[in-house]
Amino acid sequence: MPKKVVQFDRIGLVTLSKNKRSKNIKISVKPNKKVLVSFPFFAPVRDVVAFIQKNEGWIKKQHEKFDSKKISLTEQSVIRTKLYRVTFQKGGQFDVKITDNKVAITVVDFETEQTLDAVENILVKIYRHEANLLLPERLHNIARKHGFQYSKVTIRNNKRNWGSCSSKNNISLNLQMMKLPDELIDYILLHELVHTEIKDHSPKFWKRMDELTNNTARKLAKEVKQYSTSAL
Repeated sequence: MPKKVVQFDRIGLVTLSKNKRSKNIKISVKPNKKVLVSFPFFAPVRDVVAFIQKNEGWIKKQHEKFDSKKISLTEQSVIRTKLYRVTFQKGGQFDVKITDNKVAITVVDFETEQTLDAVENILVKIYRHEANLLLPERLHNIARKHGFQYSKVTIRNNKRNWGSCSSKNNISLNLQMMKLPDELIDYILLHELVHTEIKDHSPKFWKRMDELTNNTARKLAKEVKQYSTSAL
């Protein structure tokens, strides 16, 4: 899939990708603020550029949304996961020390992209450990309680969604769920379990979700959207 990177004055670098499976021009903005655009082979590049320029306002809003959710790290920062307390301090080199349920991260500089990437990698490892330890059992218990059946469950670091359910009822869960409140974790698990019976988001799906959440499905879905699928 050929790729080309183009600089735009208002939104920065944009990666253009021709995709034989694409039927339309599609724009996606990642939590790291990278802008990716896929388009059909037959689409002229000038049309793709015009489409991007037309949607610059939307792209900037996505950048601002991710900026508002991004954590600013300082020596006073504390991140509490389900099982660990993560603290930060400044030092001569990057280092990680784990003692019982405490993780102490030493960084050289709090502001550099290299530091933030390194911290994010550590948090992903923590979330992955917790997700593999806690989510399969929680999913099993909720499924048994409400009479759902699924094939298998996998844990992934997905940047696009919190979970998915395949046509064969295999459920995939995002390890980033571990930073959500327990109520929202249960909502996502129920969401995917309902998809084992109803594969779309039709009124029938939301009616079933309301039955299981005491008529709070839409409210919970809105609350989930306040969180980013990025570790930081």
